[in-house]
Amino acid sequence: MSDIIFSNATANSIIRPQYFQVTGFSTMPHAKYYFIFLCFVYAITLLGNSFVTLIIYIDRSLHTPKYIAIFSLAVADLGESTALISNLFSIFLFNTEQIAYGACLTNVFFVFFFNSVQSIMLTVLAYDRFVAICFPLRYHSILTTTSMAILITVGWVFNFLFMLIGLIFLTRLSFCKSTLIYSYFCDYGPMVTLACNDRLPSAIITRLYIVFHLFLPMSVIGLSYAFILLALFKITSWEERLKALKTCFSHLFLVSVFYGPLLVTFVAGLFTPFHPNTRIITTSLSYAIPAMLNPIVYSLNTVQIKDFARKMFRRSKPRIFAAFSK
Repeated sequence: MSDIIFSNATANSIIRPQYFQVTGFSTMPHAKYYFIFLCFVYAITLLGNSFVTLIIYIDRSLHTPKYIAIFSLAVADLGESTALISNLFSIFLFNTEQIAYGACLTNVFFVFFFNSVQSIMLTVLAYDRFVAICFPLRYHSILTTTSMAILITVGWVFNFLFMLIGLIFLTRLSFCKSTLIYSYFCDYGPMVTLACNDRLPSAIITRLYIVFHLFLPMSVIGLSYAFILLALFKITSWEERLKALKTCFSHLFLVSVFYGPLLVTFVAGLFTPFHPNTRIITTSLSYAIPAMLNPIVYSLNTVQIKDFARKMFRRSKPRIFAAFSK
């Protein structure tokens, strides 16, 4: 207990450790190889999402409601991946599982904050598809740049305040026994279970997070696509139906990749306890893979971004040849 700081010698004092130990990879076989794989995923995530944000920022023709949401999603992908991988770097490169109390709280805040923003942005993009297919003639009047900017800002602010409240409750917990977090980052749920005082407020926040960022977005997205299918059935031409549906394939794929593993892990965990290593692998992949696939499957697969990338490549080719000819 040498690493525990007692703030006051009273019954109501809050006991905070100097360090937590993130021990999720300590018993996992071949953990270093898995870390290398996650670093590879992070490198692709970093390159792809940085490229997408740069293109959308530079090309004014992409300053539209849809691409504002894609830009916001790419920023959230970068933030979440960086928050996750930075913690793993200290574990594997510096061979230490210890993370300072303040750094651990910062880590848990940013991981869940950016993850919740990802969920909201996927929901916003589902709304974009709903308006585009169900109200094509009114699309530009319903979804203006201003209305989309307000919608995205509200999403970011709501998630920031929600996670800030969760962080405040987390700081009110006492850790008087174990400081071992069996996860691959400072995970909110495992941290709460370590507390030795009243953890009801933090437990409520955990459940609200699941409702607001898993079940509610999935319900909204499902409802959006139910209306989209009804609208498609009203179209007499199969070619027009398929053309409209093709605009949704990339989004549907990302939704399934993002929510699928989280939902399976959560629902299956209610009935059958997962092996700890299995839970860590499934949850880490569910956090890392969608952020990598977003620029590949969704953003870079759109016609406007591909056209702008081709223009940039054509402009840079003469400069490259000129540089080699010197």
